[in-house]
Amino acid sequence: MSSNKETVGGTLIFVLIICLVCAALVSISAVGLKPLQQANKLLDKQTKILEASGLLEKAGTDIVGTYAKFVEAKMIDLDSGKIIEGNTDNFDERSDARDVTKSIKPINDIAGINRRANNAVVYLVKNDQGKLDTIVLPIIGSGLWDLMYGFIGLAPDLNTVRSVVYSELKETPGLGAEVLNPNWKALWPGKKMYDEQGEPAIKIVKGGAKAGDIHGVDALSGATLTSNGVERTLRFWLGAEGYGPFVANFKNGGLK
Repeated sequence: MSSNKETVGGTLIFVLIICLVCAALVSISAVGLKPLQQANKLLDKQTKILEASGLLEKAGTDIVGTYAKFVEAKMIDLDSGKIIEGNTDNFDERSDARDVTKSIKPINDIAGINRRANNAVVYLVKNDQGKLDTIVLPIIGSGLWDLMYGFIGLAPDLNTVRSVVYSELKETPGLGAEVLNPNWKALWPGKKMYDEQGEPAIKIVKGGAKAGDIHGVDALSGATLTSNGVERTLRFWLGAEGYGPFVANFKNGGLK
């Protein structure tokens, strides 16, 4: 009986040791891989920003070098629209949004984000002559299943669309996920975000936008909720509770 107890006890101790060793290895691996994961996340973001500004093809395999040469990131306070100090590489809007001391609950949350961070990062993209060519703004809003993350590239008038690029999303393949389709993305360049009164006017049109409609983009076939999410996301972020104050400051001649 005693021998049997010792055998059971020894087995339990052995199993416990194995569990502790495995847990330690997993923890060490997670810590060791974190810098690589962060670097990959930053590279993906830089890739999407270059795509939104039309520089991705020019960059080729040199994403980091092209980004460093042409893109300048600026942290802004969304309520005032003014540039502030901050770490633009590590800024995470959703992380700040979950912190009630760093975020607000929008009055008109048409994007379905629940809370909006107090700050944001905008990307000023220069051309070969060093002149401002595109301003890239991050956007976040609800689709059918979850939040969709993307970027909109605008000309220096902060009205004319260069491109709309989505990155992280969980929409249905062949339906809502068609926001990644190059054919749909090709519909955006040249569209106008604002009407003559300066109000967000972009619209996703079920059945297709009419020829000459400067504010209309074809809806995604069979993906009404995703299409609505794209429209509401853009209208929110280009409105008063999004980048509206920044747009107003910029048009008045200042980024300070």
